[in-house]
Amino acid sequence: MTEKSRFAYSKKIVWDYLNNQEKEEVFHIGEDYKRYIKMAKTERETIKITKEFAENNGYEPIEKITGPLQPGTRIYQEVKGKAIVMVTIGNSPLTEGVNIIGAHVDSPRLDLKVSPLYENNNLALIKTHYYGGIKKYHWLSLPLALHGVIIRSDGIKINICLGEDDSDPVFTITDLLPHLAKDQLDKKVSDAFPGESLNALCGSLPIKDNHITDRVKEFVLELLNKHYGIIEEDLFSAELELVPALSPRDVGLDRALVGAYGQDDRVCAYGLLKAMVGVERPVNTAVAVFADKEEIGSAGNTGMQSSFFLDFMAELLEKSTGNYNELLLRRSMRLSRALSADVNAAIDPNFEEVMEKNNATRLGSGLTITKYTGSGGKKNANDAHAEYLARVRKILNDHNVIWQTGELGKVDQGGGGTIAYMLANLGIDVVDCGVALLGMHSPYEICHKADIYMMYKGYQAFFNS
Repeated sequence: MTEKSRFAYSKKIVWDYLNNQEKEEVFHIGEDYKRYIKMAKTERETIKITKEFAENNGYEPIEKITGPLQPGTRIYQEVKGKAIVMVTIGNSPLTEGVNIIGAHVDSPRLDLKVSPLYENNNLALIKTHYYGGIKKYHWLSLPLALHGVIIRSDGIKINICLGEDDSDPVFTITDLLPHLAKDQLDKKVSDAFPGESLNALCGSLPIKDNHITDRVKEFVLELLNKHYGIIEEDLFSAELELVPALSPRDVGLDRALVGAYGQDDRVCAYGLLKAMVGVERPVNTAVAVFADKEEIGSAGNTGMQSSFFLDFMAELLEKSTGNYNELLLRRSMRLSRALSADVNAAIDPNFEEVMEKNNATRLGSGLTITKYTGSGGKKNANDAHAEYLARVRKILNDHNVIWQTGELGKVDQGGGGTIAYMLANLGIDVVDCGVALLGMHSPYEICHKADIYMMYKGYQAFFNS
């Protein structure tokens, strides 16, 4: 660490305030993160990695925990393979509040429709329904990989990951050649690329039987049966996603940036997981939440609008006190503190006009604190209290964490939301806190390795404070 102040409200550059050892750690974390984000391309894959990491670091399923909870006890609960909560018990009673950091593990993608496979003009294609906020044209002329699960009628689960290995085939959605795109180019972008046109190529060879109508489709089904033992009806009980078949890469000659798919919000999930395993005997119990469905409003029973988190905390309280009641749970939530671990948009030199520079984040300027999200007049935002912001600011400054502030674009430009307001609905003080990205919600988002480092340090400081 240099002798310069690390206070970063004025958007200082993290690199100027690191010593040589810290600079080496930035690049070490960057390599580790690239390995993680390469394996975590879906919510199921991310939770699988998280669960394995938790178990390898001494976390036990809550169902196996009996008796009073001792400080340092490590507990987790997986929720339907798409969400997970990890806890390290602290020295203070749960009724005095806990420290919570929550990230989401889903990202924009293309889901296969329930009946996805069809044939047209001697080509087999897959129908999709996009998930989350995307620019649809981003997904054209791009190599795509198929990830997910198929549950057969006999209950056997088939895991699918096709397109990631160099020897695998990939899928793609074709674009219209510019020579014939006059009408398309005259349309608004939102009208030029309808969702129903996002159909991916998956085959072109016909089955040998000339009496069958859709011979190419039938050959694809024959291949699926041969390799995975499934029939067409099994696709009804499947969750399959098309994601970019792209590996994480260093961006720029200095290798300081990471380009990858799914960094919103798995970059924060990575920082949270890494920080959590370094928490041993905190003052207040440390709680890490990895939730699903944020990109579509946190719906469903694995999203933060469901009861899974509160149910877990209720069970934890019962195991801790042996005397659970609703009042104790509500008191614990009211006295708790949280960070909503989510990304913000960095100012882009190519699109500066959508940002208000004094309140925009910058790559390489550290952990980003977002006081409020929402849109227009802060609609659907959690607007963090000044007292709580002062508390978070002090924690970060006391632990030499470089941070910056930002909001998501100009006031009337647009906006977005996170899980923060759902935590606030439980009475918890919360503020959004993550890293800045370029190209958010695109198939290839960009983040800064120094920001990942400061995010990890900041999350760990919050848990240990």
